[in-house]
Amino acid sequence: MSLLKKDLQNGILARQKELLKQVEADPWRLKYHQQAPTGWLNDPNGVHQKDGIYHLYYQYSPLDASGGLKYWGHKTSKDLVHFKEEEIFLYPDQKFDCHGVYSGSAFEESGVIHFFYTGNVKLSGKQYDYISSGREQNTVHMTSRDGFSIDTREVAIDAKEYPEGFTQHIRDPKIIMKDDLYYMVLGGRTNEDKGAILLYESKNLNEWNYKGNLLEDQSGLGYMWECPDFFILDGQDILLMSPQGLLKEGYKFENVYQSGFLMGKTDWTTLKFLPSKDFEELDRGFDFYAPQTFEDEQGRRILWGWMGLPDIEPEYSNPTIERGWQHAMTMPRELNIENGKLKQRPLEEYRILRKNEWTQNVDLKEKNYTVSETSDAYEMIVEIKQPTEPLEIFLSQDVKVSFDGDLFTLELGESGYGRKTRSIELSTLTSIQLFVDSSSLEIFINDGEFVMTSRMYPTSNLREIRFEGKSMFQVRKWDLKTTQ
Repeated sequence: MSLLKKDLQNGILARQKELLKQVEADPWRLKYHQQAPTGWLNDPNGVHQKDGIYHLYYQYSPLDASGGLKYWGHKTSKDLVHFKEEEIFLYPDQKFDCHGVYSGSAFEESGVIHFFYTGNVKLSGKQYDYISSGREQNTVHMTSRDGFSIDTREVAIDAKEYPEGFTQHIRDPKIIMKDDLYYMVLGGRTNEDKGAILLYESKNLNEWNYKGNLLEDQSGLGYMWECPDFFILDGQDILLMSPQGLLKEGYKFENVYQSGFLMGKTDWTTLKFLPSKDFEELDRGFDFYAPQTFEDEQGRRILWGWMGLPDIEPEYSNPTIERGWQHAMTMPRELNIENGKLKQRPLEEYRILRKNEWTQNVDLKEKNYTVSETSDAYEMIVEIKQPTEPLEIFLSQDVKVSFDGDLFTLELGESGYGRKTRSIELSTLTSIQLFVDSSSLEIFINDGEFVMTSRMYPTSNLREIRFEGKSMFQVRKWDLKTTQ
């Protein structure tokens, strides 16, 4: 163990015990979502499954709820529902990552887990803007045989070796295997403030050759493309990324930064990705960023997202900062392509949490309907029988989801802490699946065609659900058991 790692460990242990008491007493702590024990959480990292065990690593600042020096937190699970918090997996204790072990990914080959991540180094000095100067973001290769201990760790691509024409914002490696070759995608920002996906090729994971920009001619997609992910799903090539700098278009791209995907095909001769459709957001709510996917041992493509965003203030905020913690992960989602559309659905494993089932057929043309005395953690499915009729659903204190024949809208009042309205253009509404937790809401619309995720912080003890409008539907509801 390095002296720096020992110092970092001792500093965390000395302060975290008291902080834990404060955090665990917070009624806004989530019941079945994954959150850090204390402090700050952001991007999911290195997600994979080995020998039946799911590993979720995440960007973690254990003592600073506003985000400080980044470590890799670590959780494990046998079912993707119940998780165990493991010891911190990765410390910023090397000269090539001493200012933060930033985001990365993992894959297994021949019993060895290969991790690639960004090692952040910031030089001191007022003359630096940390965009074009003053920063080193090294790509680091790390191996492990069990996912708990590190066997090797060394720089794969030194920051000084990146191609000309780019700022020092190059990060978030993800590996693809094709025809006995390894390909790495990295998110980047050019000197002309355009986003880029840098593509590297290797025969052995140690020596990497730059092959150019995987995605070209995408003007209007912002100045920086973070957290790229690339995979094949149901015969389609999918490129995920989190662009910064998109301009709002109607009801699209309303958050400070976006996360979404391009669908298409890759020309492996020219090494260019050829989109067949425009960029689409993965989530249309207030709190979703930096998703990462993996394929589990059942062959499912599963996505985790950070239920949060950077740089949200002053538009909105999270009051849990004052209580010693901030942010969580979304529920894991299974991805599929159906009729040319990417669909996201909650995992079937979460049905094990259901209890106190309740079902009702409702005709709002006869009268409004109210469900009283609900818990603060529940799942509700609304199957619409009249898909063009208006519907309003009032949740808890001041949260409303509605459909008027043209728009599906999520509205929050004071409990949104600045979050107000997000809408999706929609002509027919066939189903709504809501997952409410103590301070979060995830909405799957039309069997996963759209998703909206938001944090909310209710202060009222009023826990009723009210339906208004002219629609007919069947509603099913379950309270959900806690997993914490």
